[in-house]
Amino acid sequence: MATPKDGPGPGLGQRLRKVRTSQSISVRELARRAGCSASLISQVERGHSAPSAGILYSLANELRVSLDYLFGFGPNGGGSDDRGGGPGATLPAILPPSTFSASSEEGSRDVPGPRSPVVASTGGRLATTGAIVQRADSRRAIDLSSGVRWERLTCQEDAQVDFLEVVYAPHGRSTDSNRPVRHNGREYLLVLSGGLSADIGFETYELQAGDSLAFDPTTPHLYRNTSDGEVRCVSFVVHD
Repeated sequence: MATPKDGPGPGLGQRLRKVRTSQSISVRELARRAGCSASLISQVERGHSAPSAGILYSLANELRVSLDYLFGFGPNGGGSDDRGGGPGATLPAILPPSTFSASSEEGSRDVPGPRSPVVASTGGRLATTGAIVQRADSRRAIDLSSGVRWERLTCQEDAQVDFLEVVYAPHGRSTDSNRPVRHNGREYLLVLSGGLSADIGFETYELQAGDSLAFDPTTPHLYRNTSDGEVRCVSFVVHD
C-alpha cells in the first residue's frame, strides 16, 4: 500500500485553516455552513481528527477549493505543491460559486460552492507539463474518519475527472453516520478485491471483485464494507 504524504494530519488541516482564514470565515461559521460541529473543524485543522467523505465534500464546497488543493497540489498542479500549508504556501484559486447539492452527516441541503468540490483550476484541461506517470509508491492520499482511504491516481490536476483508488478498511463506509452523499457528473466504480455494498437511491447492490457500476451521482449513494477484510476499488468521476 502506498505511504500517505499527509493522511488526515497537519497537511490537510493546515490547508483548510489557511484558506478559511484567508476568506475571514470563523470556525463556527464554517461549521454552520458545512453542517458539522465547530469542534470537528478545529480538530481537523489541528490534525487531530479526519473528516468523513461527506464532510470533506461540504468543506471544499463552502471554501470553494478543489480536491487537488486538499490533496496537496498548488493551484497550478504538477510541481506546485503546498503539502504543509505553511507560511510560504500558495493559496488555491477560489472557484466561482454555483449550487452543489450535497448530503452529509447532518442531512441534505443546497450549499453554495463550485460545480463540485473536485474541480481544479486548469480551465477544464489536463495540465500538460511535467510527468504523466503516477508511481504507486508516491501517491498522495487522504485518510477519512469512516475507515476510507483515497489514493490519487493522477500526478497532475485535471478539471474534468477524479481518478482514485479507494481503500475500505474492515467495516469502513463513506460517511460516519451512514448518510448518503451526492455530487455532480458521472460516477464509475470497479471493485478490485473484496466485496462492497453500494446503496444507490433506494436500491442496494452487492459488488464483488471484478464487478463495476456506472450511475448519476446526483442520486444519493453510500458505499459500505460489511466484511472483516479490506476492500479496494477504483473510482472514476467525470464532472459536468
